[in-house]
Amino acid sequence: MSNDSKDMQGIAPNAKRLLWAGFFAILAAGVGAAIRGGIFGDWVKAFNFTNLQVGLINGAGFTGFCFGIIFGGVIADKVGYGKLVAAAFCLHVISALVAFGAVDGMSTSMAFNYLWAGTFLFAVANGTLEAVANPLVATLFPHARVHYLNILHASWPAGLVLGGFIHQGLGGLSWKIQLGCFLIPAAFYGILFLGQTFPKSEASKQGLGLGEMLKDVGILGSALIGLLLFLFFKDSLGDLLAGLTGNESVFKGDTWKYISIAVGAGMFLWFSGTSRWSLGAPLLFVLFATHALVGAVELGTDGWIQNIEDTILKPGDGTKLFIYTSALMFLLRFSGHFIEHKLGLKPVTLLFVCAILACIGLNLVSGVTSFTGAIIALTVYAAGKTFFWPTMLAVASDRFPRCGAVAISIMGGLGMMSAGLIGSPGLGYAKDRFSGEVLEKANPAIYATHKAATPSQWLVFSEVSGIDGKKLTDAKAAVTPTPEQKAVVEADIEGNRQTLKVDSFIPATMAVIYLLLFLYFKSIGGYKVVHLEQQKATA
Repeated sequence: MSNDSKDMQGIAPNAKRLLWAGFFAILAAGVGAAIRGGIFGDWVKAFNFTNLQVGLINGAGFTGFCFGIIFGGVIADKVGYGKLVAAAFCLHVISALVAFGAVDGMSTSMAFNYLWAGTFLFAVANGTLEAVANPLVATLFPHARVHYLNILHASWPAGLVLGGFIHQGLGGLSWKIQLGCFLIPAAFYGILFLGQTFPKSEASKQGLGLGEMLKDVGILGSALIGLLLFLFFKDSLGDLLAGLTGNESVFKGDTWKYISIAVGAGMFLWFSGTSRWSLGAPLLFVLFATHALVGAVELGTDGWIQNIEDTILKPGDGTKLFIYTSALMFLLRFSGHFIEHKLGLKPVTLLFVCAILACIGLNLVSGVTSFTGAIIALTVYAAGKTFFWPTMLAVASDRFPRCGAVAISIMGGLGMMSAGLIGSPGLGYAKDRFSGEVLEKANPAIYATHKAATPSQWLVFSEVSGIDGKKLTDAKAAVTPTPEQKAVVEADIEGNRQTLKVDSFIPATMAVIYLLLFLYFKSIGGYKVVHLEQQKATA
């Protein structure tokens, strides 16, 4: 058997079984996420939710994941992968039971509590499983991490496609029957993981404690964790509690801001102190920050692009295009070995090429006028975003073996938290800003009567007023639109186009970072996989 073939076999006899167990685990997450997105309308109709409440439930699917993957990654080497899998499986089942607690005739607030809690637990389970699957696959296939991590994460778009078809096929049935379908792939991963022996990571084999594993994370990485946790408490959790209690003065005021600062600072101090106040590896800090951009451009954009394409083209086209791009990503993620070993692209070079394609793709998408044009533009964009997430995890695992499961779990958590806190709300703010500006410039009088009653404000950016959602919906639905309604729809379309162009600056920034990383690795003799023994000898 050739060395190349041996490298593809993994280091344990059950390597492929564990790979497919992880595949079905992430598949279950994708199926559940896609179905949940499809049944929001059912929940609004059954429980009279506001858009804010629906947004808060959806946001729980991001933030819960972050807590699951970061804290799961921190304890993974200590408690073992098997116990985390068992905990995640139990959480998946419990999440479904909690969500099913929302029944017809229940008050809006009570139904919201059940569905928010069920979605949050579902996301915690997903994050816990990725805290297992990512380092597990990286450990099992140390000489082909890019290839097998891409295969592992091919399950996410596969789950989105499968979930989309399930929703379409069972759309006339109860939302509970549809949502419960994610338990089928969950049963598969439970069976595949059952009774298996899990290999230890390099760090665990060497008996490294958590403090030693966190040394490369250090103060620099801890600062990013603390910052995003502060933003989560101040914005997402603050909005949730304000919506539940109706007390905006408490949960959007200075007192809550100071509480959020204290939580973020506390997490920073805990991670930094556990690392024994190590500064951290600058390269790992750069990878963390870049992966936050990955989360914003990939997951954040995915959350909006269906809506945007439905507006630019026609209702329903966005969903079809989303299924197409997800299917394309699924297929492309099986080509990692070919790209790395046959085409000779090292991970950082692959990431640079992908960033260029994603930037070009978003600019092409912003200009589409037909379904065929959208297919071409989204093919370029999908080809670009396909390899970001798993290849970034592979680079971190290749270069920082001392971190064990911790580094790539923190990286995944930062990417997911960024999607929920920066990517998705950032694009929403941009849509409001550009659509409002276009309409105000074109016709100030129409803007004055059609602007949203509630202004939008995001991070440090100025407060703006977009277009009133109900009036925009009425304008789109009008069989014979008035001149005012035409102007409103045209402003919304132009605002969406400008939003996608601005969004393309994120992969453009990533391309610059990847180019600098390429030059850095070239200056030290090229990109190489680092092993723990090597790292200790160098130290």
